[in-house]
Amino acid sequence: MDAILPRLPRSNDPNVLVGFDTNDDAGVYQLDDNTALVQTVDFFTPIVDDPFTYGAIAAANSLSDVFAMGGRPLSALSILCYPAKGDLDDLEQILKGGASKMAEAGCVVLGGHSVNDDEMKFGYAVTGLIHPGKILKNAGARAGDVLSLTKCIGTGVISTALKRGIARDEHVEASIASMLKLNASPADAHGCTDVTGFGLIGHAREMALASNVTLEIDSTAVPLLSGALDYARAGAVPGGLKNNRDFASCAVELRGAVPPELLDLLYDPQTSGGLLISSSAPQPGAVTIGRVVPRQEKAIVIL
Repeated sequence: MDAILPRLPRSNDPNVLVGFDTNDDAGVYQLDDNTALVQTVDFFTPIVDDPFTYGAIAAANSLSDVFAMGGRPLSALSILCYPAKGDLDDLEQILKGGASKMAEAGCVVLGGHSVNDDEMKFGYAVTGLIHPGKILKNAGARAGDVLSLTKCIGTGVISTALKRGIARDEHVEASIASMLKLNASPADAHGCTDVTGFGLIGHAREMALASNVTLEIDSTAVPLLSGALDYARAGAVPGGLKNNRDFASCAVELRGAVPPELLDLLYDPQTSGGLLISSSAPQPGAVTIGRVVPRQEKAIVIL
């Protein structure tokens, strides 16, 4: 997509405050001086066995982009790909799980669209509201800011360990609890992005490049889900992690000895991950993982 998007025509509508050309988490369209719409869409294949939980995680993941922009979710449309001969009780639980998480966020599900597909997929297109002057873009990081992360990382590795039959129940349960947790719009932030499929390094790279700064990340400070380090050490590495490393490692400078399994986790693709926040002071309820410095040779420095 990075190769294709620059070749697509850009809108000349002055009300488009954030479009697809900046790799932000959502688009923003201004309605008037005090109101703008935040719009995003996301869906994926099942990451857990329980259908209700799958639906709830898909909803939390879809809502996260609105929170990352500083917005308030307003309404959603479901997107469903489901086998024609699939179990209808499971489908009902998926939809109920998603609806429960949307209700928790104060977001109304207005309807949706479904297609027959042998590979199940589920998610939402979400619309939110935001003041045009309070948008959090990934280009807002400033030298001197601190970097905060609101959730532990490692969901991709733990999911892979589960598929291989080596994951402990308590580690899987903690990972699911993290994915079910709703993010919230950060306070007094300069820039923000949510950490999802491109992993911590991939999304940090986008923020650094957009802001023309370098992000220094203290690898020992990054919060990890229980068991994730051991599973990475055991080789439970998802394909997406390898793709993320191949794509983003060219923007990374390593300073010091970072264990290979810990470095793997920094590239681990997350589902319903936390927010990476750049702000002048540490964020309440989040973990400080580094700082923003003036642009150096590499966009990311890992300590």
